[in-house]
Amino acid sequence: RPACHTFATCAPLLPPLTAGQKQLQMAAPAPVVESKPPAIWLAIKPFLNGGLSGMAATCIIQPIDMVKVRLQMGAVGSPLTVAADIVKKDGVGALYKGLSAGLLRQATYTTARLGLFNQFTIELKKFNNDGKAIPLYQKALAALTAGGLGALVGTPADLTLIRMQADNTLPVEQRRNYKGVADAFARIVREDGLGGLFRGATPTIVRAMSLNMGMLATNDQAKEMLQDMGYKGQTSVLGGAFIAGIVASACSLPFDYVKTQMQKMKPGADGKMPYSGSMACAADIWKTGGPLKFYTGFPTYLIRIAPHVCLTLVFADSLPKFQKTLGL
Repeated sequence: RPACHTFATCAPLLPPLTAGQKQLQMAAPAPVVESKPPAIWLAIKPFLNGGLSGMAATCIIQPIDMVKVRLQMGAVGSPLTVAADIVKKDGVGALYKGLSAGLLRQATYTTARLGLFNQFTIELKKFNNDGKAIPLYQKALAALTAGGLGALVGTPADLTLIRMQADNTLPVEQRRNYKGVADAFARIVREDGLGGLFRGATPTIVRAMSLNMGMLATNDQAKEMLQDMGYKGQTSVLGGAFIAGIVASACSLPFDYVKTQMQKMKPGADGKMPYSGSMACAADIWKTGGPLKFYTGFPTYLIRIAPHVCLTLVFADSLPKFQKTLGL
């Protein structure tokens, strides 16, 4: 038998394609190339999802937040009693007073803090050169920084929210009677200057840093621990969010109490403010009520903060999954 000099001479001859086979070959679909979303969308998505998650949670939690503020302002009775008294005097709509300011606060504060935390986490993973989960101290550092920067952005909206929620607790002649969040902003600037929008900024930032450390760092760490224990999917998401809500409440209430006292204060008869600063306010609270005074309204605060944290984190986890089904 003659030796084969080439593959072509030794390969068996294939029968020629029929006309039908040629048509099928020509009609075969080209391989699908999965397109990536635009880079600008990938950059803003963590910030957008953070803001939307916080706003959705606020719509659900707003009545509890109103009761919490009233208790911190000195209302007497259980949370249910305070809520019933609000409805009796001012109607059900009073429980949602300040919702516009609350949504604006989430659109600024939560957009910034969750978006920044996401970016910080990504950069820290790159810095560690392994892409693995970052250690707890780095999560805490990222959460503290993101919370502080987010609070700075959200302080004006937070101030208007506190003012609007606390207005009905003041004597009639001292009420500000804001018509809405835009009116509140305009009047604060007109009466107190631009700096008036940042009254109480220091305790607001400190409170946000403590809350975000308890919320974001704890949530990530708890989820990882639950997943290592074999709990996957929504179980780890809900479990991590629940634990984060409790820790965030315990860490942030003392700072929240000082912040509320600072933001709702009015000048006395001599034209001076009751407190010269956050430290003076905290010292006076300690002197007159002791350390437990900082935890005034803790049950209501826990019921308000823990579900808000939990809902925000669950929404923040679910939104990207939903967007992925849309190709985003």
